[in-house]
Amino acid sequence: MVSDEEIDILLDDLFVMHGYDFHNYSRASLKRRVLRLFALDKFSNFTELRYKVRTDERYVKRFVEEITVNVTEMFRDPLFYKALRNDVLPLLGTRPFIRIWHAGCSTGEEVYSLAILLHEAGMLAKSLLYATDINARVLEKVRKGIFPLNQMKQYSESYISSGGVKDFSSYYTANYGQAKFDEALSAKIIISTHNLVSDSSFNEFDLILCRNVLIYFDKDLQDRALQLFDASLGLAGFLALGSKETLKFSTIQQKFQQIDREKIWKKIR
Repeated sequence: MVSDEEIDILLDDLFVMHGYDFHNYSRASLKRRVLRLFALDKFSNFTELRYKVRTDERYVKRFVEEITVNVTEMFRDPLFYKALRNDVLPLLGTRPFIRIWHAGCSTGEEVYSLAILLHEAGMLAKSLLYATDINARVLEKVRKGIFPLNQMKQYSESYISSGGVKDFSSYYTANYGQAKFDEALSAKIIISTHNLVSDSSFNEFDLILCRNVLIYFDKDLQDRALQLFDASLGLAGFLALGSKETLKFSTIQQKFQQIDREKIWKKIR
């Protein structure tokens, strides 16, 4: 339905006409999502899809939303959050102020997870969590702090597995099948669009989390993003990646020391 050459044409159009650069995203993943969108929107041929992408700003927004990956959950990989509780937050707690960046935060479940950890450690008041993503639509969900109520049972179990000891339901209010999280958590979250492909560093952080995003990038773009994180991270700051991501063989590997098997590194030089 859409050939590799036509994918290249679409990517060129997106970059030249709209400023979105997906050239270095994993081609296999990108093609699957384009083919899915082609079928969903019932295009009869590639020319029709290309015309829509070139001329319809509203459709471009939908196109970008559909080809970026937005899969996340609260306390995903509970052992990772246990490592944050035990190995990272006690060290950050000695600092007078803490800046944290969630890069590629999607709908924000992991941002709220960390806000809960900070609250339980007595550190939320002196922390700011910057939540960024290329997809403006998903950031609206972060801003609202509202998630499906039917997911709370699973999230509560993951929270307990991460070392949580409180009643997880105390952090949200249930209403009409939705769970709205406490505004004391969202008040510490700063939300903004940010493109890891083209945007630059915007602050110095004590902790950067970018989990399960780099797996969708090719090697060059992975290195570009990791260099951005290095430039954005203060000395003795921490970088956390997803379970299938690593600093091994990267251009910044020698500046970091892995402190935990749960994919957490400390900047040492």
